[in-house]
Amino acid sequence: MNSDSSRRCPATEHDGVDADPVVWAAVDESLREVQSMLDRNRRLIDEVNENQQSRLLHNMVKNVSLIQELNGNISKVLSLYSDLNSNFSAAFQSHHSAANVARDKS
Repeated sequence: MNSDSSRRCPATEHDGVDADPVVWAAVDESLREVQSMLDRNRRLIDEVNENQQSRLLHNMVKNVSLIQELNGNISKVLSLYSDLNSNFSAAFQSHHSAANVARDKS
């Protein structure tokens, strides 16, 4: 993922809700890590396909370890998305609760 500024949420008010720059930085970092893993998986899949097309025994044997790495990476991506979901939900809940407290005080 590139650092396209249109994907970033500035630490300004948007639709009446203050964006927490720490939360958005964490989301950005998590998504960059996921994208890096997905890019690696794409390279692994390309290599597996090339090895398969070559029909050479040593390349086919090499595919076993490449596919194992690919499977491990898929598990990591799932874990990263799960953590991202949990962290983002917790931050949203916290922000929403704080906004309700502030609103009730006024």
